[in-house]
Amino acid sequence: MADTPELAGARAPASVDDIHAAVMRSLDDDQALDIVSIPLAGKSSIADHMVIASGRSTRQVASMAAKLADRLKQDHGKLVRIEGLPTADWVLIDADDVIVHLFRPEVRSFYNLERMWAFGDEKAAAAG
Repeated sequence: MADTPELAGARAPASVDDIHAAVMRSLDDDQALDIVSIPLAGKSSIADHMVIASGRSTRQVASMAAKLADRLKQDHGKLVRIEGLPTADWVLIDADDVIVHLFRPEVRSFYNLERMWAFGDEKAAAAG
């Protein structure tokens, strides 16, 4: 037997792909609108994936953000940082290498992040 005690319930950290897949699944389960995933690996150092989606109302945006944070914590042990939850017009969820922006449709069209981050990817640019 080793001298170090085993950690009960310890799990290996989730991969970026696992977190990204969980984000996409969670948003789909919560009926997010116009989900777009922009790959940033090799294009930016801020993250490997940026996911942008809309909710029909501030209530839905807030609910999707809270559920996503809870699911990532429960299923992957991932603690995220959330900004914008009180007003829920635009909520940012920072899961390190996966960044999620949830918007009300009017706010999303105003900021048009898809176009800003498309890097010549016409599909992502057309989605906004």
